[in-house]
Amino acid sequence: MADNRPAVKYLIFDVEAIADGELIAKVRYPQETLTPQQATRRYRDEVLAERGDGKDILPTTYVLPISVVVGKVDEQFHLLDLVALDAPRYRPQVIARNFWQGWAHYGRPTLVSFNGRGYDLPVLELAAYRYGQSVPFWFNVEDKSFEQSRNRYNVSAHIDLLELFTNFGSFRLSGGLNLMAQLIGKPGKTGIDGSQVQDMYEAGRAAEINDYCRCDVLDTYFVFLRSRVLLGKLKLEEEQQLVAEVKGWLESRVEAVPVYAHYLEHWGEWQPPVDSAP
Repeated sequence: MADNRPAVKYLIFDVEAIADGELIAKVRYPQETLTPQQATRRYRDEVLAERGDGKDILPTTYVLPISVVVGKVDEQFHLLDLVALDAPRYRPQVIARNFWQGWAHYGRPTLVSFNGRGYDLPVLELAAYRYGQSVPFWFNVEDKSFEQSRNRYNVSAHIDLLELFTNFGSFRLSGGLNLMAQLIGKPGKTGIDGSQVQDMYEAGRAAEINDYCRCDVLDTYFVFLRSRVLLGKLKLEEEQQLVAEVKGWLESRVEAVPVYAHYLEHWGEWQPPVDSAP
């Protein structure tokens, strides 16, 4: 029987991660007898003091993926599905394996992220290394430079929206995804950010972390749509129709995925500006 489902053209994704306390203890404090919990707390305090911005987000080299949510999008930019990998167990090795195998399964669609090159993809790449997972089509280092999936300017492999908006780091986009989502009437951050994930995990709130991650992927999807308007790939009227479709899609799934109700409660209706009379 023929498969008439639309092909997945884009995978919009977001990653949340937790500290690997055992690794931190072995690498950073090898001469001390710290438990994983003690080592994590000490390193978080050091990072907090060093950053000076009130956040203690650890480097990608010391974390494990605890949440990866993926939005499947077709060539016409319709959102087909939104899934949290390895729910409800959220095992890091399974999350990483499912992500890379899923990317290959769907024919290596274009990955779409917000700061994915600086954070999300390194977390998943290092997880693949750690767990002995093979990802040859991503690490296609023998291909021509511009055809390599990890080439910074290969937007057929990966669109990092942060790099698009900042012209590959030419300026700092103060406000990040939260700001870009709110500019177009979408919820943005609603009380949770990445710096809270470790405490939430330690409190047994892994499912809530994945709910938060779902909301980030939705924000990223809507920012992606507006970026397509910016690039002339979508007309504004088409984008607004897609937004309306997804709002209805979320409303129809509130019972199955309660966090969508929270997202819709913070929904803002964007309206194009009206030119005043001369």
